[in-house]
Amino acid sequence: MKLQIVPARRGIQWVKSGIRTFFRQPLALAGLFFMFLALMSVLSLVPVIGSALALTLLPGATLGLMAATREAADGKFPMPLILVTAFRAGRQQLRAMLILGALYALGFVMVLGVSALIDGGKFAKLYLLGGSMSAELLQDGDFQLAMVTASVLYMPLSLLFWHAPALVHWHGVAPVKSLFFSFVVCMRNFWAFTVYGLVWMGVFLGFGVTIAAVAGLLGSVEIVATLLYPAALLMAATFFTSIYFTFMDSFSFDSGENT
Repeated sequence: MKLQIVPARRGIQWVKSGIRTFFRQPLALAGLFFMFLALMSVLSLVPVIGSALALTLLPGATLGLMAATREAADGKFPMPLILVTAFRAGRQQLRAMLILGALYALGFVMVLGVSALIDGGKFAKLYLLGGSMSAELLQDGDFQLAMVTASVLYMPLSLLFWHAPALVHWHGVAPVKSLFFSFVVCMRNFWAFTVYGLVWMGVFLGFGVTIAAVAGLLGSVEIVATLLYPAALLMAATFFTSIYFTFMDSFSFDSGENT
């Protein structure tokens, strides 16, 4: 396995590949993404251990979306069972993926723990237990600082786990090593990932402007509000589709190494 360094403009191609592949199988990929969200939401509702369980299974479920993208890129129709690919690959790989998930859950809890030191746990409680954000809460300076701090700390955590599920599942890399390789290759391709993030921000911003324009033309905020949530989920599904291509360009493997 070799880490690859790609030019900054490659970030644009990752976005294009994600969008193009999504629209090859829009119903399948959108449906799988909705199932992914539903699974995480249902697990989070389990008392006491729900949120921890959802966090632990998140890397494996994300791998399922990547596997679905690979199927779609190959011209195949990904079936629902592909979402649990990471948990059906044998005892050794299952154990490795669960270890990876436990590390992710631990890292995420540590991020929320730091935010709790700032606002007394308001942001962490809202994230883990749900609830509504009141105007008073949003105006709370400590809550705002905790939210920003959590966002900043989550960035390196996301880089650690960006490629890790694919490395563990498809290439048998040990969980801790996969975190190291994922972080290093993301940093080496810093400018490509920066462009990738900026382009996606532009896409989402353009989407928001379009929705606002439609609202103005229709003169009905209610209709637009009804369409906004599912449309935003489709945009998020397209983003998740593009993650597979960031992985494929970040590593090169010897023939027969990819399973």
